Amino acid sequence: MQFIDLAAQYQHLKTKIDKRIQDVLNHGKYIMGPEVQELEQKLAEYVGVKHVVTCANGTDALTLSMMVLGIKEGDAVFCPTFTFFATAEVIAFEGATPVFVDSDPDTFNICPIDLEKRIQKVITEGKLTPKAIIAVDLFGLPANYPELEKIAKKYNLKLVEDAAQGFGGEINGKKAGGFGDIATTSFFPAKPLGCYGDGGAVFTNNDEYAELLKSYRVHGKGTDKYDNIRIGMNSRLDTIQAAILIEKLAEFPTELVNRNIAANRYTEDLKKIYKTPVVPEGYLSSWAQYTLVAEDRNTEMLKYKEQGIPTMVYYGTCMHKQTAFESLGYKFGDFPIAERLANKVFSLPMHGYFHNQVKK
Repeated sequence: MQFIDLAAQYQHLKTKIDKRIQDVLNHGKYIMGPEVQELEQKLAEYVGVKHVVTCANGTDALTLSMMVLGIKEGDAVFCPTFTFFATAEVIAFEGATPVFVDSDPDTFNICPIDLEKRIQKVITEGKLTPKAIIAVDLFGLPANYPELEKIAKKYNLKLVEDAAQGFGGEINGKKAGGFGDIATTSFFPAKPLGCYGDGGAVFTNNDEYAELLKSYRVHGKGTDKYDNIRIGMNSRLDTIQAAILIEKLAEFPTELVNRNIAANRYTEDLKKIYKTPVVPEGYLSSWAQYTLVAEDRNTEMLKYKEQGIPTMVYYGTCMHKQTAFESLGYKFGDFPIAERLANKVFSLPMHGYFHNQVKK
């Protein structure tokens, strides 16, 4: 059994993907070819935003967002401590300070109540300028954007949605990638919508942000490719990856239904054994991972291994415990819920071709 069965997906889409790749090989426009623009348009239509700007990977998508928002040294950017390293890394990369926030015990996402406490603490201390929030759609479930948007507005902060895991998720019909001032995603192969290498994208309804993104991703270029009007980066999505993603995006709604069928079956079978994932009313998860909470996860994971079922631990070390952030001075117990999750969660196999394999 595969944890994420990319081979099954490829076999299902093989004819269409192979043709798309061959089309790129035939026209030879490997960098910023026509498929890149086609994908950006289709992604914008799917999510329901005005602008999509693709880039080389999900980390670059977050970095580009920080650049567009003007994040700099002396700024505080709030983000969850229970997340992948890139969430906090991109803040530090701009010279700003990540301010970590505890998790919601049910959804695992950033806790709005703790977030507001951390914002008020930074304001009271007066050492940093609160500038932005990065919320992560963890394991496929969008964060609590109705509350997060209220907090961002109250404290005049920009809100960034990291929808790398949440792509395909929804809140009351509004799709992940459409929340906040700017949103990002990753097309890493294991993500709900993944390519066959690295890739990423940034979503926004802001015309100015979109133009800046297009410039920053190609060395800060102006209207002339040899007139660079700002310091940017080299972060373009390869045409072949865009071609693959076009076909995967077309199939994605069906895969999303299948993921939810599999998740529902998991929950029905396991809800009496573990704390199973919570999907609030009005929310839809894309189930990047199906993640359980167990008091003794090592024992539980061993049981699955003995049955030939792979499991994974995501985020066993919170951001505030990472060596790179030791200087921020956090200590054990500062984020009790996130620390507990880091010690007790594990994930079961989940992909769009798994639903018919899950025992009814």
